[in-house]
Amino acid sequence: MFMDKKIILLLVLAGIILFSGCISQKQTGVSEKEKAELACIEECNNNLEKGTDLNSGPCLMNPMSNLPDWVCDVAHEPREAVDNDPRNQCSTYIEGKAHHFVEVDTNCNLIKT
Repeated sequence: MFMDKKIILLLVLAGIILFSGCISQKQTGVSEKEKAELACIEECNNNLEKGTDLNSGPCLMNPMSNLPDWVCDVAHEPREAVDNDPRNQCSTYIEGKAHHFVEVDTNCNLIKT
């Protein structure tokens, strides 16, 4: 009887460990692209809250601190001439040091990744 309780306890503990591993995996299952999109949108919103004028289409993260192969750029939808000016684009991306970009509009809506 005592051995049966030990086995049941071990099975319950094993189940808890497996279940918690599944939850942890789901939380970290966000792709790099999704992390970059979320970070760019958040940075854009932070800039809007500070009153930053985004109409010139500035580069906001050059590169992203936690994702050094990504940059965050503001553009217009539809594109305007100011969006094609290299001074308003992320130099890290233009120079080939970063290989991915997230582009949001002046209201922080995702345009493309």
